Amino acid sequence: MSAENNNQNQFYNIPIAYRKMENLHIIFWLFKDIAWCMVWRPLGVVMIVPTLAISIIIAWRTRKIFSELCHNLAIVVWISANSFWMCSEFFKVDTIEVYKGITVKHLAMIPFLAGVLILAYYYLIYKPKHKEEEATL
Repeated sequence: MSAENNNQNQFYNIPIAYRKMENLHIIFWLFKDIAWCMVWRPLGVVMIVPTLAISIIIAWRTRKIFSELCHNLAIVVWISANSFWMCSEFFKVDTIEVYKGITVKHLAMIPFLAGVLILAYYYLIYKPKHKEEEATL
């Protein structure tokens, strides 16, 4: 049996408790973004805590599978960037210039770019050097 066929027959099992947490995470994330869209400031700000906390827990739990860890860390920084951007709009500081045309809202690019760099490292450097390692993607 070729390595490709062998990989197709492998399973990535997620314990049901972890899966339930991931599904709950999606609910919190949706409520955070709905609150942002509807400008419900208290709900949006409160939803940052469980959304970000669960994403950190998920990343921690998947730390032994590097492909999962990288993707989950990218989600952590995405939620961080998204939450920062949301708060900058909620508190009306998003258009304040911090440096030569760069506004407070633009500072959200720092964690967004961190996520891109994490995934770029995984796909361009780590994965090609570790072809034999099990990965979920």
